[in-house]
Order: sequence, then C-alpha cells, then structure tokens
Amino acid sequence: MKLKQKLRATLLAASIAAIGATSAQAQISDNVIKIGVLTDMSSLYTDLSGKGSELAAKMAVEDFGAAKKGMKVEVISADHQNKPDVGSNLARQWYDVDKVDVIVDTPNSGVALAVSQVTREKGKAFLVSGAASADLTGKACTPNTIHWTYDTWMLANGTGQAIVKTGGDSWFFLTADYAFGHALERDTEAVVLKNGGKVVGKVRHPLNTQDFSSFLLQAQASKAKIVGLANAGGDTTNSIKQAAEFGIVKGGQNLAGLLVFLTDVHSLGLQTAQGLILTETFYWDANPQTRAFAKRFAAANRGIHPTMVHAGVYSAVLHYLKAIEAGKTDDGTKVVAQMKSMPTDDPLFGKGSIRQDGRKIHPAYLVEVKKPSESKAPWDYHKIRATIPADQAFRPMSEGGCPLVK
Repeated sequence: MKLKQKLRATLLAASIAAIGATSAQAQISDNVIKIGVLTDMSSLYTDLSGKGSELAAKMAVEDFGAAKKGMKVEVISADHQNKPDVGSNLARQWYDVDKVDVIVDTPNSGVALAVSQVTREKGKAFLVSGAASADLTGKACTPNTIHWTYDTWMLANGTGQAIVKTGGDSWFFLTADYAFGHALERDTEAVVLKNGGKVVGKVRHPLNTQDFSSFLLQAQASKAKIVGLANAGGDTTNSIKQAAEFGIVKGGQNLAGLLVFLTDVHSLGLQTAQGLILTETFYWDANPQTRAFAKRFAAANRGIHPTMVHAGVYSAVLHYLKAIEAGKTDDGTKVVAQMKSMPTDDPLFGKGSIRQDGRKIHPAYLVEVKKPSESKAPWDYHKIRATIPADQAFRPMSEGGCPLVK
C-alpha cells in the first residue's frame, strides 16, 4: 500500500513538473529561438559586416550559455544584395515560413527601413547594427526596432563638429545616392551650418560605383577646405584612393571620412589612411575585454578584426537573449519592450540603456588613424582623441520626431 502511495506521489510530482516545463516552454514559439542575420555577403559592405556579423551572433549565443540553460537557439543568414525589395521579401519569408524571431545587422539604410516596417507588421524584433540612418529612431521608429551601434546624427556630431571646430569650415559633399547617404549628408550639413561653416556644393554618386573621377573633379573645382565623404565601405575606400590619384589632399583640400570602419583602414593601408578623423562606438584595442573578444573573433575570421558593426551584433544578440530569459517569451514586441526596460551591460560597450525611441545609448569615440610609424602590431590602426559621453553621443530624444515618444 505504502509503495502504491509513494508511486502515485512520484507520478503526480513528475506530471506537475512536466506541466510547468511545458507551460514555460510554450512561451517560446516552436521551442526554438531563431536569429536571422540579414547582411551583405557579396558587395561593398561585406568586410565590415557579412560573415563577421554571423560569427558575432553565434559568439553571443555561446557566451550567453543558451545550451546550458536549456534554450535552443539557431542562427541563420542571408544576403540582402543592398536592395530594399530583396531585404523585405527575405524578412517576410523568414517571419512567415522559416519562423525567424529576430533579424539582426542589416547594413544599408534603405534595406533596414523596409525591414523595420515588415517587422512591425509581423510583431517580430529587429536589432539594427549595420545601417546608419537616424530616421530609424526618428520619424520611422517602431516599437519593434532597436538601433544599436551608431547612426548618422552621431557621426555628424562627432566627426563633422570636430573638423569644423578645427578650421574645416567650407564643405563639399560626395554622397552615396540612397537613404543612408542622404541622411548622413543632411545631419552633417546641419552641424556644419550650426557651427558657422558653409556648404559650397554637393554631388551624389550611385551605390557601389567604381569610377569617382567626375565627382572628385567637381569637389576639387569647388575649392572647399573639406570634401565630406557621405558614403561607406567600398565606396569610401575607392573615393579615398582615387582622391589621392587626383592629388586632392596634396592640393590643399582635406577629406572627411564621415563613416570609416576598421576594415576600410585596413584596405586603404596606413600610408593612405593616416590622419583621417572618424567617429566610432567600439575599437577592438580599447581595453582587455575588447581585446579578448577580438582575439577570438579574428581567430575564426581569417585574422580580420571586428568592426563596430560586428561588436554591435554581438552586444544586441546578448541583450536580446537576456530579455527572453527575463520575460520568458520570444514574442517580438514584448521582447523589445523587455530589452528597453533592462539596463544593457556587456564586455564590448559596457553599461548603457535603450530609450523609448529604440536608440541604444553608449559612449562614442573621436578617433585618428595612426601614422605607419605609430602602429606597433597588425590592426593597430587607431588612437582615441576624445570620448563623447553617452548622454551627448546621440540625438536628444525630443528632437527626433519619433511617434513613440510622448
């Protein structure tokens, strides 16, 4: 009799435990957290994002300890080809058919703005690291998108302001002709004018163009002190290389790379890139934690060191998984709300927060590219000239026009 009672009690306890486990697991759709890295695998942004972003997401899953916590997490990736229609169609396919819960990275602001709207329609989550347009937390903000790493306002108020204040008060813009370039030109022009400078001209070039000669000749003829490069990736490196061929810097003008990544400097070489002023939110050699991450990352990435986009993917995915653990759901809208309610803290960006408009807040750094004689090791390219505090690095929430802000 006692044996039967004991057996019944054991079975009852097991049933209750199973019900509890099933109930908790039921909040995770399909019992799998699926992360989609939507990136550039084949064109001008592949070095600064690409496979490195997929690697960074996988490193975040590993460091979170998902397997040990009994959480099943999958990471998949796709190439958006820098086309908004391709990006939005991939997002719909991922959300509707492949059961992806969150999309991360997405260099190219045109693609990111399109994916942001699809994500809102589907009630999923979108963590932007690669795209730059500040409109993602301004007029185009949604409850489902967090803009993680950097944006055009930050770049303009870092690099642009520093250059104007040190005498670069007349500008000519060489701008990538799509959402990102337009936003960066707009935000930098506002800073130049606010600080007493003037814009004497501007020209827009196609994305991923190979020949900058006609655009650079216009810049040269303008006699502007500063040629502002409102482009990124391969467009930036090609325009800087071709500007050297035209003798623009030797002729007395200076180039302002408004968005320059570590991989761009590597591609250019220090002999060409030395002296460039740029703004970023992560540098691999900043402290022991960033160096440890970079060592692991580079070992798995053909020696290529992480850019701030890679670091942003890692940081965003880590916080996303923490929010799922805390909220016990992978419902996109709820997870994003949970992420905003929790302070951020990771080894790459340190302590920070996420605002109501979806803007992730952390410090930014004004950086100068070293001379070849100053570099002591491979990838030792940058020296930090100034730290921009977190509360000053990004546009005030009241000025963005985000409809979520009350």
